[in-house]
Amino acid sequence: MLVLTRRTGQSLRIGDSIELQVVRIEGDRVVLGIIAPPTVRVLRGELLDAVSAEVREAADARARVRDLLKPGR
Repeated sequence: MLVLTRRTGQSLRIGDSIELQVVRIEGDRVVLGIIAPPTVRVLRGELLDAVSAEVREAADARARVRDLLKPGR
């Protein structure tokens, strides 16, 4: 992991097409601006984790229902 220190208004580049800019700092929160092509999907990590967990739960529930519907049960 690369750890950098940035001040308000400073930015960093990822490759040729993605820029992260520190917009402002509010207490213990940092507000970032992201400039990226529309083809680059930008997601918050906690949102992706939550959706992944729900998908796993749904798959498990589907498997349980399928098992209950098997002939001979």
